[in-house]
Amino acid sequence: MKNLIKSTLLAAAISTSSMAMAATYVIDDAKAGAHSQVDVKVKHIGVSWVKGRFNSFAGTFEYDKANIGASSIEVTIDTTSFDSNHAKRDKHVMSGDFLDTAKYPTATFKSTSIEDLGAGKVKVNGNLNLHGETKAISFDANLIGEGDSPWGDYRAGFEGSADLKFADFKINGAKIGVEDFTVNMFFEGKTSK
Repeated sequence: MKNLIKSTLLAAAISTSSMAMAATYVIDDAKAGAHSQVDVKVKHIGVSWVKGRFNSFAGTFEYDKANIGASSIEVTIDTTSFDSNHAKRDKHVMSGDFLDTAKYPTATFKSTSIEDLGAGKVKVNGNLNLHGETKAISFDANLIGEGDSPWGDYRAGFEGSADLKFADFKINGAKIGVEDFTVNMFFEGKTSK
């Protein structure tokens, strides 16, 4: 009986310890402190890059370093916050020619699975809804770091990059002579200890 009680207590301690390792992190967006970014870049007539960013987004990620497969991420982007530091271009990108933000004011990404690639690298699989179209995408991400912050919470940061095609989201990239674009993400999340 004594061994049974010890085994039960040990199993409960292991279970509690595993649950304590999984945490929900709130992504710190540009409005909250500029510790996260969602940037976009496209080729300009094949000779240079045009870069922009979305200034408003929100989301969370679940991160469990002991069980990466239990991790997840969900992000909502305000497409009306697109900013390439050029007002005329921004208006065109947000028009019906491209993002059509009047009709589609948000884009969303929700992971379906996250795979551990080792050494802080993960493969993120999920569904991206952009311009009213949902497409399954995959991209690699890296753990930048994690630890206690000076403000009494615990933080973790990841970076990732996804190469996407305009046609997959029924956006006519031919209008600007390009077929694809790259999204770069830097997410810092915080959770209570």
